[in-house]
Amino acid sequence: MSQNELISDLFRTEFRKIIAVLIKTFGIDQIKTAEDIVSDTFLVATKTWQTTGIPNNPKAWLYKVAKNKTLDVQKRNDIYRNKVVPDVLNSSKTDFSYEIDIDLSKKGILDSQLKTIFAICNKTIPENAQIALALRILCGFGVEEIANAFLVSKDTINKRLFRAKEKLRAADLDLKIPKDSELEERLNTVLKIIYLLFNEGYYSQCKKSSLRKDLCYEAVRLNYLLTNCETTNKPSVNALLSLMCFHTSRFEARMDQDGEFILYEDQDIALWDTSLIEKGRYYLRKACTGDKVSKYHLEAAIGYWHTIRDKDKTQEKWDQILQLYNQLLQIEYSTVAALNRTYALSKVKGKRTAIKEAEKLKLSNNHLYYSLLGDLYEGIDELEAKRNYKLALRLARIKADKSLLSKKIDNLMVSTPEKEENLEKKGVKSF
Repeated sequence: MSQNELISDLFRTEFRKIIAVLIKTFGIDQIKTAEDIVSDTFLVATKTWQTTGIPNNPKAWLYKVAKNKTLDVQKRNDIYRNKVVPDVLNSSKTDFSYEIDIDLSKKGILDSQLKTIFAICNKTIPENAQIALALRILCGFGVEEIANAFLVSKDTINKRLFRAKEKLRAADLDLKIPKDSELEERLNTVLKIIYLLFNEGYYSQCKKSSLRKDLCYEAVRLNYLLTNCETTNKPSVNALLSLMCFHTSRFEARMDQDGEFILYEDQDIALWDTSLIEKGRYYLRKACTGDKVSKYHLEAAIGYWHTIRDKDKTQEKWDQILQLYNQLLQIEYSTVAALNRTYALSKVKGKRTAIKEAEKLKLSNNHLYYSLLGDLYEGIDELEAKRNYKLALRLARIKADKSLLSKKIDNLMVSTPEKEENLEKKGVKSF
């Protein structure tokens, strides 16, 4: 691995850890200070390692530099408070020096991240700004990744982040787990952040990889942390952890050696991680308490049924999945859920019925929509299937999607001049 690749990887994994500890050290109002220290740390690493080479323990090296820079900031602050301010105000000098705890141990990092995420998720700033800031500070997302998650421009996200930091700087907030009176509302936002983090890893817009396991595992780790805290160990928390366990169990079967997607029906079930499936079932059982059903409960149940590959239960499986998607769309509508529900409908009611439902969605700018239509038309109208796959290919952004769609187009037996001429008339050029 080259130096640039190593630093890039370390930035993705260590930025969020160091900054959480520094925010706990300085306070939530000093996010900018914490960001500056971490950015300077990586800048020093980039310049130093070019001359001295990569150290034996790069992570420990980063932690040491970050600690030293934090102590330097503390010294400057002490000088300002103890000498500059009294001199300006002609007042007596008071010793404001104090020892700060820069705990970059595993336990210290986890505690800092948990408290910081709840500090960010409060009514001081709008919910969309809470999520954006948490994704940036605690998950290490770049501005472009956050913009993709919200489907807005980078400029919008930059402004949103700036306003959020300014409001937090002006607020007097403690880094602690909230009490029961406000816990539920803030916990819901925390779960949204973890959910977005996992989704970005599971289906990443990153050019380097369509499956970023590091983000998925980070989401699982943060969620697991919530289950280990008595005040946050709620049914919805267990439901989300269950959902992520089910999805994570199929990681090795989901991508081939070339980094291309393997469709669910074509996956080698021998590669599924049965221990993670069992963990998913365990947390799903723990989630089945209380009187509320969250979107995470329903998605976890869908994930459970996707781990069932017993041919004798095929009809029951898709019946259950369809009903769960029906409930999910009533709780919270999303285009992804609507498309997945239509695919389940095709398994229960047949492709022709599903086509009618799919075409009602009219998601003209969504490549997944046209990909689904292509799949539904296969075996019914090969020409229409190819037309939709080509539309999907035009809209697809990541390499893995484009490769999969190209293969589907190649596999379709649409070869006669008459059919190709009809494609041209419909505005779909041959490749």
